[in-house]
Amino acid sequence: MSDNLRRYRAIRDALIQWYPGQPTGTVARHLTTLAALISGIGGSKSTQLPSIATKIPDGAQPESRVKRLTRWLDNERILEEVYFLPYVDILLAQLALETLVVVMDGSVVGRGCLALMLHVVYKGRALPLAWRVRQSPKGHCPEELHIAVVELMSTVLPERATVVFLGDGEFDGTALQATLSKVGWSYVCRTAMSTTATWEGETFRLDVLGACIQPGRLIELKEVSITRDAYGPVMVLCCWATGYQEPLYLVSNLATAEEACHWYQKRFRIETFFSDQKSRGFHIHKSHISDPQRLSRLLIAACLAYLWIVYLGSLCENEGWRARIHRRTRCDLSLFQLGLRTLEYFLNTELPIPVQFHVII
Repeated sequence: MSDNLRRYRAIRDALIQWYPGQPTGTVARHLTTLAALISGIGGSKSTQLPSIATKIPDGAQPESRVKRLTRWLDNERILEEVYFLPYVDILLAQLALETLVVVMDGSVVGRGCLALMLHVVYKGRALPLAWRVRQSPKGHCPEELHIAVVELMSTVLPERATVVFLGDGEFDGTALQATLSKVGWSYVCRTAMSTTATWEGETFRLDVLGACIQPGRLIELKEVSITRDAYGPVMVLCCWATGYQEPLYLVSNLATAEEACHWYQKRFRIETFFSDQKSRGFHIHKSHISDPQRLSRLLIAACLAYLWIVYLGSLCENEGWRARIHRRTRCDLSLFQLGLRTLEYFLNTELPIPVQFHVII
């Protein structure tokens, strides 16, 4: 049996096994094509349809395979809520045993489009949970889109899950902060030095705090109202870490500065999802697709492929296979790169290929 066929069958069986209920009819056919997309992306390390088609073992001509994939991407019934979020449910059920740290990020994908994505942090990796794609060659997404992604994800999270949201300066809008508080999430977001704050009757720009602080120190203000809308009360932090050129300004609904700093430090240690999806992985930025909806559907397959490869990396670590696959002592590979090597190991040794879309705790 060819490597392409083994990989495809393992993915198809896993998609059907972990889908809620027993998929039949149209859903089953869509899952079969989704399995072909995931297998082709993993095999070709590309999101260009002609490259993906070369790794699909269906016996048809390559042009016919491309047309089949194109029809799937064009189908308005292919929704993340139907073909991606059911697998996220399983992932979150595991990870929600501890505090969920979620990060919002955006990057250019395809041709002239921007993907806004929400991730959950796992062992320094950002695992995709939800996204929205809009036509925009660069820049920021509107706050309404930030809120839409958060509201979507809040309906999927397990009950009583503890969530901390981390965001950079794009994600400090007061409407987003209000939404995060409404859905019961804690948050720590970076904000601009030009942000206006009111504290104990005094109104000032946050860079006033920066002028009063030395490297290695922190200023904490509670019961603060921010922006001209006087949103609050929130906690504002001005912290200047040793070795950095300038202070950092944070806004949070957490109770203490220690908590806020503890969580936000994780923001700097996260290897972004987009670095693996681009130059080090599936090259999502070179898919040549310019339609936001088609790109959003392509991301269903690319994200499931990513979760699977990270699972293989975590399986390798957990089972102690790293010495066989990489080296016995130091490992300088990410979980994603280790997962790719683990897949090659299974293909080369003709062992059964494990496929899951969750991770190992």
